[in-house]
This record gives sequence, structure tokens and C-alpha cells, in this order.
Amino acid sequence: MRATESNQDYPFAVTNTAAALLDDAGTVVGWTPAAEALLERRSADVCGRPARQLLADAGSWEAVLAQGGHGGQDGQEGWEGRATLRRGSGSELEIGFRAVPLDDGACGGPARCLVLGAPLELVAQWRQDHAFTHELFLQGRVGLAVFGADLRLLRTNTHLLPYTGVPVDLKGRRLGDFLWAEDARIIDDRLREVLHGGNPLIGFNTTARTLDDPRGGRVVTIQAFRLQEPDGHPMGVATVFTDVTDHERARGRLDLLYRATGALGGSLSVPRTVEDLVAVLAPAFGDCAAVDVAETVLTGGEPPAGAPLTLPLIRMAVAGAEADALRTGTAHFPASPAAPAARECRGELATGLGDRPAGPGHDEAPEWAGAVPGAHSAMTAPLCARGIRFGRLTLWRTGDAPPLDEDDLALLEEIAARAAVAVDNARRYTKERRTAVGLQRSLLPPATAETPALEAASVYLPADAESGVGGDWFDVIPLSSARVALVVGDVAGHGLHATAMMGRLRSAVRAMADLELEPEELLAHVDDMVLQVVAEAESDDAEDGDPGPPVPGGPAGATCLYAVYDPVTRNCVMASAGHPPPAVVSPDGTVEYVELSPGPPLGVGGWPFEPVERELPAGSVLALYTDGLIERGEGDIDQGMEDLAARLLRADVLGRPLRQARHDIVEGLPPGRLRDDVTLLLARTRMVAEDALATWHLAADPAVVAEARHLVLDQLTAWDLDELAFSTELIVSELVTNAIRHAGGPVRLRLIRADTLTCEVSDSSNTQPRMRRARNSEEGGRGLYIVAQLSHRWGSRYTAGGKTVWSEQSLPLA
Repeated sequence: MRATESNQDYPFAVTNTAAALLDDAGTVVGWTPAAEALLERRSADVCGRPARQLLADAGSWEAVLAQGGHGGQDGQEGWEGRATLRRGSGSELEIGFRAVPLDDGACGGPARCLVLGAPLELVAQWRQDHAFTHELFLQGRVGLAVFGADLRLLRTNTHLLPYTGVPVDLKGRRLGDFLWAEDARIIDDRLREVLHGGNPLIGFNTTARTLDDPRGGRVVTIQAFRLQEPDGHPMGVATVFTDVTDHERARGRLDLLYRATGALGGSLSVPRTVEDLVAVLAPAFGDCAAVDVAETVLTGGEPPAGAPLTLPLIRMAVAGAEADALRTGTAHFPASPAAPAARECRGELATGLGDRPAGPGHDEAPEWAGAVPGAHSAMTAPLCARGIRFGRLTLWRTGDAPPLDEDDLALLEEIAARAAVAVDNARRYTKERRTAVGLQRSLLPPATAETPALEAASVYLPADAESGVGGDWFDVIPLSSARVALVVGDVAGHGLHATAMMGRLRSAVRAMADLELEPEELLAHVDDMVLQVVAEAESDDAEDGDPGPPVPGGPAGATCLYAVYDPVTRNCVMASAGHPPPAVVSPDGTVEYVELSPGPPLGVGGWPFEPVERELPAGSVLALYTDGLIERGEGDIDQGMEDLAARLLRADVLGRPLRQARHDIVEGLPPGRLRDDVTLLLARTRMVAEDALATWHLAADPAVVAEARHLVLDQLTAWDLDELAFSTELIVSELVTNAIRHAGGPVRLRLIRADTLTCEVSDSSNTQPRMRRARNSEEGGRGLYIVAQLSHRWGSRYTAGGKTVWSEQSLPLA
């Protein structure tokens, strides 16, 4: 026996072992160098002495001999035992020994017994190693194999690869003799790396498919380490194969469920939700997947709770190898009202599809299962939420894929249950969004408008489903004297609260525009209104002791741009409450942004709004927009404004009708999804021709009233409007008389012929006229009443020098 414990050889090997030769009297007649090293005693000191003197307790000699049992020293096979010896240094050493009877003599006398010894601890370790190796090859939980240096199998246990197609006797075979060439090559390459490099292989997963049964195969984990000769040269590789197919399938199912759940949470759109789902399921779970939903779900509705199970479905999403064959057509739920699976929203599994014979007397495959050519198995699970069935999820497998089983059906049912919740949430959001978008669109004016002052066209694009509908609005408001007001605004936030606030602001702006307020004054009044809305909301929150369910809310602020264009003077006066400046496309083809001095957004309060006046040549195009058009996450605002200017030129807004050019401006917006509403209002300016305008300045003398009537009658004759002569004569007479009587001079009389006939009388008084009911006994007080009865509409507005009272009459049909 070697003296070092690092030796892993058999401890009782003859070469380099601690050995003693005893004669028949038990006297030591031979002593090896290894024995000298082990017991620290020289051969000369030991030979010739009784072996019992080597014991730590000489009286235990009989007990040592008794370990030989019935074989004793006379047995031909020898016997093993243990003893405690005393070293030359005086310390004790417990050894294990083996006594082997001999027939020949040596070392100066007849020898009867050869004793081989080693430290008892080393002997016990060897026995443990031997038992471990023996039991390892007997166990059947994992596969164990020893490969030679040429990667041929030398030894295996019975459970190496208990699959169809693995030979019973594997000794001398290569893996490629019974495994797929690709699978065998992968394993051989890794074992060869272990053999040559010496680094162990730990936890390597691969697929093992036999030549006789290639379908699916099994997933195995391989652990391998190199075996070496005593001289250090590699002799082979020891390998452990563990079948982890069920574990990998379970982990794969969990991973698929996780990815499917993640895909279901990525959108609030019903079509996109189911498209993301089938993209995960095929080909990871099946070769083809499809989702069918009821048509009413797409519009936000839901089938009634008591709807029949034969509800028609629309195929919304398909994925996989045979997707083209599934994209068209309609489907129905299986018509089995009495089936427990139908009542409990359970799935259905169909296997052996290609093996089922056709014809009477044989079970036919369900119609849904045979939709994919070449499918050998299929399964479907209904989409049920709150006890209502509104769709189904179907999966097919074809080719060499393993057939679907009950575990796969259970996973599909779990995915379908989660998909049903996601689709139902998307359906609810679709319903709410359609309501919000419908409400917002109903609060907006028509997309196009024609007035004597301008041609207008607009585009409104709501934000995507995740952002929610916003509070953008626009308006084209006809004013007196052929003027028109243009409005674009953007309420902060998204959702129904933003839509409701937008409706309130649009109504307020229209009401205040009817008062003929200047742009800066109108914004100041709207700003006060927003502050009142905020104060009322805070007051309601403070006084309500039981708030009940939460009401969606958000910031009440908004931006707004208000502009008034006069086609007579071609001047446009505008003011901004935190809104981006409008773009002006001049007739010469240049694009520039109006330099505004914007005030704070509406709802801040305490700051004035400054007007800006700009002369616009006839044919100019004014572009008003919201920030969603220039802020799309692609860069800063300046870049967005440059992009808008380029789009205006590319769309040829000067040479094309605006109702056509507007779509080209927003075409391709955005490259991704809209995060904010986009509103664009285009207006091409017009002017009132000089021959359609007549102005007179009158003195503050009652005698000029008759002259005014004659001037108006002559002008109406020149315009071929004699049908309006009588009514216009009365209107002019009453308005000029009131101006002279109540305001004094000077008085300006003006007629404007546009889509209506407008009569204006301006004076220096700031007192607004008020129509009242005159008593029967009063001689006056009926002038404005007469004006109101003869006019299509009438009113008054403040001016820089006083006020203007105006009246409009519809022109006679040509």
C-alpha cells in the first residue's frame, strides 16, 4: 500500500504496498519498504520477531486471529481484519489488513502467510468508493455511462436512455448508431471537449431523438467528467443522463403562460390584443393558432348572458404555418347546450385527426378541428368573462410535433381565461372610448366651412387607446359685418373630464364671441370662467362628506388661440392663451409663424392677454393647430414646427382645395401611435370686393335721415337688390335716427354685400341699444323692434371710437 492517501488504487495491491511475510509460527520473516514507512520500523528491527509484538496490545493477538473465522489461516482465499499497531515513534496506528496463505517459503525460512496492510481510514474509503460505484450502476433514476477515448460506450446502467429505439446491449456502440445524427453530434462534441480539455460538463440540456421514434424526443441534462489513467492520460468520460422532459415542459408551460399574459397586457384594443396573443402561441405552443370573437365585441358591446351557444364569430387573428387558410370565413360555437363543458366554459381536445376514417358509423372530427390541413391534433377553449361567452381560442399541431394532450388543454384553458379578461377589458374600454370620441365629435363643428371671409377645413385625430381621448377643439364662428372668428384650443389631460371641459369652453367662447368682444378681452373672460370651474370643483370636494365612488378628474387648464379676420380690411387680430402660434402661408409661397406674445394658459389668472394684428392678403392660408401636431416625441417643438411648414408646402395648400390638402398634411402621422390629440384648422382668406362695399359719413342732423335713405336706395338699385329696398330703407331710417338722437355726430353708414346684406351705423356713443316693448300710448320706442322684425339678425359691438349697430338681411334667391 502507498503511504500517501492520495492514491486511489486498491489498497491491497502487491506493488508498493505495506506487506509482511509470516512463517507458520507467526514470526516476521519479510518486511517491505512501504511497511518501514508506514510503521516507522526498519526491516532489520522487525524480521525475526513475533508479529504479536507489533500490536499496540500484545494480548490482543488471539482476538486478531479470531477475525479469520472458520477460514482461519488455513483458508485458501485469505481473510481480512483490522488491528491496532504501534509505530516506531510510539504512536498507535489502526490498520486494515488482508492475510493470504502461501505455499512457498521466502526470507530464510518456510512462509505460511502474506499480510497486506493499509491505514484503516484508507481501506474504508476504498470500500465506500467501490460500493458507491456499484450502486450507481444499479440504480435506475438516472442514466450512467462510461465512454472510452473513442467515445464508444464501455459500460452503462439499464436506465441510460429508456426510450423506444435504444438497443438493449450498448457496449461498443456510438451514440450515432441509435440517435439522430444531429443530436448525437451535439452530445459527442461536448463529450470530446471534456475528454480533451478536462473541464467537467455541468447542466447541459439537449434533445435526444432515436432513429426509430424521432417525434418529439426527450430532453436530457448531461453531466460529464474525464476519467484518467494512473499516469494522467485520459482514458474516457463518465456521463450522467437525467431525463428532464417533464420538468422542461412544465417550465415551458409556465414561460408560455407568462409571455402570453404579458402580451395580453400590452394594448386596450381588441384586435391588437388577440393578434399579440396568437403571435406568442404560434409556433411556441402549436403550429397554428386562431382567435374568434363575436362581432359585437369589436364595437364595445357584449352578447347577452342568455345568448345561444351557436353565436356567429369573426376570425380576428391567426398565426402560424397555415395562417392563410384560416384568415377568411366565419365560425360558430359548438352547438351543444346540454354539454357540461359548454356550460362551464371548458375546452375541447381532438386527437388522431388524420387517422379517423370517414363515412357513416365513424366519429367525425369537429368542424373547427379540421380547419387546418394536415393537423393531427387540435384543441379549443372558449373566451368567457363574467359568465358570458364571446369568443374562443383554437390551436392546431401538424407534422412531427407531439400530439396535444390534457395538460396542454389545461394550459390553453388558463390562457383563454386570462385572454377573456383582457379582451373584456379592451371591449369595455372600446365602448367608453367610442362614447368619449362620439361625444367629442358631437361637440365639434363640421369639418369644412364656407364664409365670405374664408374657406375653412379641419382635421381631428384622437389619441390612441392607451392615452385616451383628449380635449382638443376648434371652431369657425361667423361674426357681424362678414367677419369670422377662428378658434383652436387644447384642454389639459385626457378622458371624459377633458371632453366635458372642452364642451364648456367651446360653448363659452361662442357665447362671448356673440358679444363681439376683442380677442384679448374674450380670453380674459374665459380665463375667469375656468377659475370659477376650478373653485366650484374644490368647493364640492370639501363639502361632500361621502364622496362615493371616485369621479375621473384632471387639470382644468387649457390653451387657446382666438383670431378674428375682417375680409373688408384684410386684418386679422389674434390673441393666445399659452397656445402655439399659427402658421401663415402667403400667396408668394413663403411660410412663417406669427410672432405672438402669448399669455398664460386659461385657468392661471392674474395676467393680461396681448393682441397681435396682422394683415393677410387675399388667398393667404392660416394654419391653426394643437401641440399634438408638433410634439410627437421625435424632437423639440422647433423641429415639429419646421416639419409642419414643410408639410404645408408639400400639400400645396395655395393651389388645392383645403378639404383635399388637409389629409395630405397629416398623412403618415405619427410614425408610431398618437400620444395626444391632433387638431389642424386651415383657413384660406378672402376679401370683400370694393364694388360690394358702400360707406357714407353723415352729419349729426335729423335732416340727413332722408338723404341716407336715398343714398341706400340708389346703392341697392346699383346692386340689383331692389327687393330689399323697402326693408333696408326702414332699417337705415331707424338706426340713423337713433344715432343722431342719442349719440350725436359724426355718424358712419356702411352697406356690405356678401352672403347677406349688412347695414352698419357707427357713432361715438358707448351706450348699447336695448330693444324694449313700447306701450300703446307711447309714440316712440318701436325702432329697434322694427329692425329686429325686418332683419335676419341684428346686434351691436363696441369699437375704438364708440359702437356699431348692425343688421343683416338674407339676399334674395338669384
